[in-house]
Amino acid sequence: MSAVAWIAVGSLAVWVWLLLGQGFFWRTDQRLPPRAAPDRWPSVAIVVPARDEADMLPVSLPSLQAQDYPGAAEIFLVDDCSKDGTGDLARALSVRYGGLPVTVVSPGEPESGWTGKLWAVRHGIALARAREPAPEFLLLTDADIAHEPDSLRELVAAACSGGFDLVSQMARLRVASVWERLVVPAFVYFFSQLYPFRWVNRAKARTAAAAGGCVLLRTGAAERARVPESIRQAVIDDVSLARAVKRSGGRIWLGLAERVDSVRPYPRLADLWRMVSRSAYAQLRHSTVLLIGTVLGLALVYLAPPVTLAAGLLGGDRPAAWAGGAAWAVMAGTYMPMLGYYRQSMWLAPLLPFTAVLYLLMTVDSAVQHHRGRGAAWKGRTYARPEAAPDR
Repeated sequence: MSAVAWIAVGSLAVWVWLLLGQGFFWRTDQRLPPRAAPDRWPSVAIVVPARDEADMLPVSLPSLQAQDYPGAAEIFLVDDCSKDGTGDLARALSVRYGGLPVTVVSPGEPESGWTGKLWAVRHGIALARAREPAPEFLLLTDADIAHEPDSLRELVAAACSGGFDLVSQMARLRVASVWERLVVPAFVYFFSQLYPFRWVNRAKARTAAAAGGCVLLRTGAAERARVPESIRQAVIDDVSLARAVKRSGGRIWLGLAERVDSVRPYPRLADLWRMVSRSAYAQLRHSTVLLIGTVLGLALVYLAPPVTLAAGLLGGDRPAAWAGGAAWAVMAGTYMPMLGYYRQSMWLAPLLPFTAVLYLLMTVDSAVQHHRGRGAAWKGRTYARPEAAPDR
């Protein structure tokens, strides 16, 4: 066989392995596990870190205030040095809509060695723990996440029924613009490929991950894992949180949401580019070796199938064309369930190689920006790689 054919066969072999051996990552059936109402509904503190979220709060905060939770619940919104009136708006919304009580605090700039979000989470958790009695659960949710009225109730029921210390749902991201339709479902697809939900949800598996927009956490588990102090430098804080909880002996669960939605728009490619590139190199632990391996791996897995198919057809190389076409078909087939979850056209499935190229370029750009001193930048802050950040 030709070299092109061997590359095509290698890509097909990888896709067969991904299809059958990577935790069935492509399936979208990991939803909240079977649950029943507990005999007693535990108390919950809802912690919302917010930095310049005045555009999002009119949708997200009232959805939290409107939770029909049968037990005691309170909202702590931590204004992380916003410049757009986020704190004042939160106070006004709490009065206008009523419902669950809202406490708004502003702890000031983070201390050295802390990311802004985790600094805000720290203060929210501290305020919650100061209550008498202290809440039994913490719901950590972002200021751009809207919850249906039964969201908290269902999360707590799932945690109590399954004995979980952490229950997290990947909020359904917005898919309205052309670029959102092309990029957003692939973002969740790639995340689940990297952290197969089935593996995350196995008590004895090492894989750990969470979705930071919606994390229900037992207060006791947070104390055992020393959260958030133990992860205070983490840029990818949700995965770090899940790892800390699992390492400390906690049981975790992660799945796709049905009634939890992100309301943040990403209408332009530039908006999505910033979302991905700000943390992509951190995901690779700021390693040039891992970056090179990722680029080569993405090329073999996602680019080789259409390229070898085209080369095989143009050059009369039947093995290359057959293997390349089969690999592309398997790739598209594994993407279809995620497109279905996002209610998108199945015709987007064959375009996954193009989307993968975008993610490859975003990842390379993330590394370039890091080496220029602009890596992990978000809302006016730039964070050093964890090992370079000063300790407290």
